[in-house]
Amino acid sequence: MSLVAIGLNLLLSCLLVVALWMGFRLNRRLNALRQSNEGFARAVAELDTAALRAERGLAALREATDEAVDLLSSRIEKARALSAKLERQVERAPAARVPGEVVPMPRRATGADPERPVEEAEVQRVAHRLGSLLSAAREPRHRPAPVPEARPASRASRQRPGYEDELFGGEDGRDNLMSGKVAAGGR
Repeated sequence: MSLVAIGLNLLLSCLLVVALWMGFRLNRRLNALRQSNEGFARAVAELDTAALRAERGLAALREATDEAVDLLSSRIEKARALSAKLERQVERAPAARVPGEVVPMPRRATGADPERPVEEAEVQRVAHRLGSLLSAAREPRHRPAPVPEARPASRASRQRPGYEDELFGGEDGRDNLMSGKVAAGGR
């Protein structure tokens, strides 16, 4: 073989190696492009799914908004009606009492003169006694710790505090608030 034939064979083999190397690089790039295309298709599918969920969410949000509007409008109407009722009651309420003014108080038929106006001193005594009874009711009372084994068979009735007896009539059925007992200083 001649030197020219060997040179051409070497050149041909070099070109063949370069072509193989370029084909390998092209194959890698095509695989990367195929994978990115598949990734893009997955991303598009996920985006489509997210769009469908968003549409459902918006529809549910519209429904909830409509329900809230209905509920709020009904509550606003009720509030307006109650406001108008309150305004009517305030307009019908008696004027504020001036200090020193004698105000007739309705009384029960207990033998006292129902037309006699209540004096300011009597009103002050009753208010003082009522205030002391209410403050005594607010004081904490010592209660014994419950026994763990003792469980009531049925629900116990509510115990009336002592100030309720004094305010709303004692055990004998009399009205202590309007009786002479409280009007005479509560003693």
